[in-house]
Amino acid sequence: MTSRVLGAYSNNLNAVLSSIPSNFTANGGFYNVTAGDDAIQRLEALQFQFHTLRAATEDFSDANKLGQGGFGAVYKGCLPSGQNIAVKRLSGHSVQGEEQFRNEILLVAKLRHRNLVSLLGYCSEAEEKLLVHEFVGNGSLDHFTFDPVKLTQLSWELRYKIICGIARGLLYLHEDSQLKVIHRDLKMSNNLIDEEMNPKISDFGMARLLFADQSRDNTGRQMGTL
Repeated sequence: MTSRVLGAYSNNLNAVLSSIPSNFTANGGFYNVTAGDDAIQRLEALQFQFHTLRAATEDFSDANKLGQGGFGAVYKGCLPSGQNIAVKRLSGHSVQGEEQFRNEILLVAKLRHRNLVSLLGYCSEAEEKLLVHEFVGNGSLDHFTFDPVKLTQLSWELRYKIICGIARGLLYLHEDSQLKVIHRDLKMSNNLIDEEMNPKISDFGMARLLFADQSRDNTGRQMGTL
């Protein structure tokens, strides 16, 4: 870490630690989300009603389905305001999905950077749990790299632009954000590309907070997916 960052963390350690929500608990140098639904419900400004998201996605139509992951299915939606959104719908009976749902809400809501996908809100009604993100029009980076036609669109200049954007996002997470965040699942499918070919890091379900004076991951476990 740079001397600037070390100095900031040394001089403001108490302030940094006090900014960490009480629903994060220390575990092997990381903060884990341990809060129940009551802590999530307190984030009232981020709540969407289920019927709003159902209407936005046309009842979760297959025609609006963008993909399927460990968390569940992702759908494109359109709010009454005309804003396009991406809606992640938690698969039923998914313990890992429940943890990732809480993690994204309680962590990503505090992060704001042009190279990170923004969390717009969430829905937690009965058995339904959904995350609402900004819609990123060009899909994920792997759609370009594994498609021979789309791959031709990636000039060396664009590749450099994408690499620099991802690096800026990581620098923000590791050093410049209010919280020190380790993503732990960075891969091409978790880097989305917008209409101007800017990358945005997504999917913070496995992310963790490091202690303010810690500089590396020492969990001893392999994380993420291939």
